[in-house]
This record gives sequence, C-alpha cells and structure tokens, in this order.
Amino acid sequence: MVFDFLKGEFIDVISWLDDTRDTMVWRFERSGNAIKYGAKLTVREGQAAVFIHEGQLADVFSPGLYMLETNNLPILTTLQNWDHGFNSPFKSEIYFINMTRFNDLKWGTKNPIMARDPEFGPVRLRAFGTYSMRVGDPGKFMTEIVGTDGEFTADEISFQIRNVILQEASRVLASAGIPVLDMAANTADLGKIISAAIGPKIAEYGITLPEFYIENISLPEEVEKAMDKRTSMGIVGDLNKYMQFNAAEGMAQPGSGIGAMMGAGMAAGMGAGMGAGMAQNLGPWGAAPPAPPPAPPAPPAAKLWHIAVNGETTGPFDVATLAVMAAKGQLTAASHVWSAGQDGWKTVSDSALAGLLDAVPPPPPGA
Repeated sequence: MVFDFLKGEFIDVISWLDDTRDTMVWRFERSGNAIKYGAKLTVREGQAAVFIHEGQLADVFSPGLYMLETNNLPILTTLQNWDHGFNSPFKSEIYFINMTRFNDLKWGTKNPIMARDPEFGPVRLRAFGTYSMRVGDPGKFMTEIVGTDGEFTADEISFQIRNVILQEASRVLASAGIPVLDMAANTADLGKIISAAIGPKIAEYGITLPEFYIENISLPEEVEKAMDKRTSMGIVGDLNKYMQFNAAEGMAQPGSGIGAMMGAGMAAGMGAGMGAGMAQNLGPWGAAPPAPPPAPPAPPAAKLWHIAVNGETTGPFDVATLAVMAAKGQLTAASHVWSAGQDGWKTVSDSALAGLLDAVPPPPPGA
C-alpha cells in the first residue's frame, strides 16, 4: 500500500486530453495522484489551466509547458511534509478549461415578440438562429460560473446564455422599426445589433460570442396565410380574366377536379337543350318535319369612303353620311375620295360617287 502511494507521488505530468465535444472545464483529480513539487504541467493549444490553492484562484496558465517548482507558486506536496503522515495541509487543484469554440448552439423565442409594423400595425414575431460560444476570461469563468464543479459542460451554461439572448433579441426586434417584409434582408445587421447588446452581459461570466446568426424571423401562421392570399391577388391581377382562364382550362381538362364538374354540367345542359329541341321538332307520330328553307344570304357590307381634307385623311364615312355632307356643301365634285378597291385618290366627279351630287338640290332662290 505504501509502495502504491509513493508510485503515485512520482507521477509528475499534469495534462488533459479531451475526447468529448461539450466539456468546458475538467478538474485534475488528486485523490490518487497528488500534485508534487517539480511536476510538469502541460497546457495544449485551445486550453487554459487555472490553479486553485486553498480555495482561492492563484494563477492562470496559457498554452505551454511549466515546471511547478518555484516558491512563488502556491504548491506544497506530501513529499515535503513527512511529519504530517504524507498528508499536506495545503490543498491545491488544477482545472483545465477548453478555450475553443462551441459551435451550432441553438436559440429561439419561446413566446411571440410584439412589434409595431408600419404597414400591418401590431404583429407578433418569432425568431430563431444559432450562435457559437467560447471562454474569454478563464479566471472570471471559474469564479462566476464553474465554482467547484469537477466537470462542467456547455449545456450547464447554454440555458443561461439563451435567456440573455432572448431578452436582448426581443428588445431589438420590437424597437427596430424595420417593416416585417424587409426583415429578411436585414437579419445580418439585426444579428450584429443583438450580439453587441449581449456582449457586456455575458462578459460578466467570462464568456464571449464569436458568432451570432438569425436564421429566420417569422409571423404567426394565420398572418402568413393572409399575406400569401394578398401576394396571390397581386400575382393574379385582373380577377375576371383569371376566373375566365380557370374556366377555360377546366373545360379543356374535363377529367379532373373543377374542370370535370364544369364539363359535366355544360354537357348536361347541352344534352337537355338538344333533347327539348328534338322533342319540339318531331311530329305527333315521331316523324321529322320537312327541313326549313335556307336562310337568305347576308347583305353585303356597306362601302366606306375616306376624304382628303387639307392633306389629311378623314373618315371613313358611309354613303348616307356623304349625302348629308354633300347637301351641306362639305363634299363637292372637286373633293378627293378613296375607297377600298379604287385605284388611288380620285375626285368625286371621277369616282363612283358622281351620281351622289346629282341628287343635291341647287341653292334656293334668293340664297
């Protein structure tokens, strides 16, 4: 038993190799291997070592190799105190602190944040994102947060950090004055403002936030649905044309959805109309009556004329209008006219309108 104790006394390398992802602080256990005079302390990159002597913080070691042998260090070992039965009256502890970043930590609002939007009025916002955390001041972190915890993990402090984040995020988002529709374009700036507001508070714990991100700022589900409808109306534009298009598309695809119902309804209506027509056309014995005589051909379209007045084309006018103009003296034999099928402009006297002037009475006597 004494041999085992002495063997432990001559183990002189103090170091920490971390194989976890969430351990922030680990205490070098002294139960089997007491810290002795001349021990070698190895602090690797991304670590810091805090020396606690008789319950008080004595020193902080940055990365490097240290020989614990000077009288300035508060270290006394059992080998120097044989008269105390191998039990030193001085209790010293070394805590290793992970100084690397703890990434992809989540934060999010538990309850909606009330804000006043310049366009929609009072709205409720939700936000969530990620952040990274690291120890900035090992000594302050030990005295303010860790205490005597022999193995401290990130989960033990992340809850408190999230509370600080939510408090500042709620304040910043509620007072930002940025329209809801523009917040997605300003998440980077809002994240910087929130991070700057959080910094002084968490610095009291010896912690810094190297990165802080807002992944999304959203509205309640019912508000988002209303905004989707409003967006859809803006995309549709003319509602009447949109309904006509849907009806036409439904008729073109009678085998699915609304188109099927519309097609079936129209087909039923057309069938009923055809049945009624056939019932009226059939005689009392079911014989079809003689076919009706063919409709007379449609009259030809009236010919229209254009008149050249002061180098400009006026019209078109029909013949009745030209007769009135001739009676008022607005159309004379020298007026130039043109109609479809005529070879260029001609005077009235040389065109098919020559007979129109013959019907114009001469000026009344005494005019």
